[in-house]
Amino acid sequence: MIIYDYVIIGTGVAGLNAARLIPHDKKVLIVCKQSPWECNTFWAQGGIVRARDEDDIPSHVQDTMEAGAYLNDIEAVTLLSKKSINAVDNLITNGFQFDRNEDGELSFTKEAAHSRSRILHADGDATGRELHMFLLENCPHEVMTASIVIDLLIQDDICYGVHILQNDKDKIIYAHNTIIASGGVGSIYRYHTNSITIAGDIQGICVEKGIKLRDMEMIQFHPTVFVDSQNARKQLLTEALRGEGAIIEDENGYAFLGEYHKDKELAPRDIVSRAIFDYSKKTGSKVYISFHNFEKNDFKKRFPNIYKDLREIGFDLPYERVPISPAFHYSMGGIEVDLNSKVIGFKNLYAIGEVSSTGVHGANRLASNSLLEGLVFSELAVKLSLEIDFKIYEKEYKQKIAYFTLEKPKDKAIKNALRNLMWTHVGIVRVRQDLIDSLEEIEGYLKEDIGRLLYLRLLTAKSIVKSAIDRKISIGAHFIKER
Repeated sequence: MIIYDYVIIGTGVAGLNAARLIPHDKKVLIVCKQSPWECNTFWAQGGIVRARDEDDIPSHVQDTMEAGAYLNDIEAVTLLSKKSINAVDNLITNGFQFDRNEDGELSFTKEAAHSRSRILHADGDATGRELHMFLLENCPHEVMTASIVIDLLIQDDICYGVHILQNDKDKIIYAHNTIIASGGVGSIYRYHTNSITIAGDIQGICVEKGIKLRDMEMIQFHPTVFVDSQNARKQLLTEALRGEGAIIEDENGYAFLGEYHKDKELAPRDIVSRAIFDYSKKTGSKVYISFHNFEKNDFKKRFPNIYKDLREIGFDLPYERVPISPAFHYSMGGIEVDLNSKVIGFKNLYAIGEVSSTGVHGANRLASNSLLEGLVFSELAVKLSLEIDFKIYEKEYKQKIAYFTLEKPKDKAIKNALRNLMWTHVGIVRVRQDLIDSLEEIEGYLKEDIGRLLYLRLLTAKSIVKSAIDRKISIGAHFIKER
């Protein structure tokens, strides 16, 4: 029987960077639900935050805390910023190429709620894709595709590995260390910007196993998304567009964000999303993003992929504006971990990236901190795990292996109903009674004869709704109002 030193769940920035940093002589297995590039990292447009220098760290910390409505863990935020320089420079040293200006210097840009330009990008608006390909190319370990994690092997505060289903065959993978890097919960919402594989399965397993989740009600909606398409994953229009001059306006060309916040287009995401939601509901007007401040060649050079993608749909940028709506984008909450990303109460279980709750993001994530979080905390998790050097003894695992049916006939209808419920009642603006009614509806679905994946998705949705009910005051992305 093979016992891996590490099993890593997920092939996004966090999982692949962890794999890159684990010594080559360790036996490592990385599992992903479909292909390695079906992850949120691949679609990330904006960039990666890097403190400009040591003097910029306090400012970056302050910006992160303000965006997060001070629900953040100041120690985690400070750690993130202090380690940002080395984490990003390590990529550059190992061959990753960020965009540079005409003088050959790193080209920093600014995004909403940042007090200065400190965001690096690659291939214009394809930072995530470029980083993902770089990490894959530098991954020395085995990657197992089409592998759905359907259970964690938990006993006495030890994770013995994972139970996966690959090509309809059950496989039990034992490992001395398990690193969860499976991403967020996007697919449980009707409109989202996430990869189609991101559905909160692992968070559901955590609920089932009693692994603590934190701040699950803190859901970030990206304000500028083209949702008028049949694709499950909607077209994100990066924050960097607004950072460099794009304007949000109504049907008549009125830029209304000044009515909601002094920073207008550069206000935090939760504020911009609620402003669009409120203004549209109040006036009945459609909302657009306008690029009239851009010159065409500059736009094509800076945002080549957005230009190409929207041109294929029929938009002539930057001359035409694009209709937008907020959509689910990021989950600030997740598996509660310590400052080294070790899951609270466990000896050899780690969670990194969006699936975790490090305390960095608070009630609202600051733009472009997510890729950085994946880099920084994956390194910390690997470092600690190597120091602890924990070993499992698989014969000590006495739990009965459960076998599941992934999908059942009722699943599709319930899944669509859940997505609409979450979008309508657990979205940008929430009403307490609607949340209570939603919880009752989800609990009803859980009693139905459903498949394993939908069951886990429902457990995750239930954790979000319960957290929203428990958080009785509005803060950051969690906005409660009377009916």
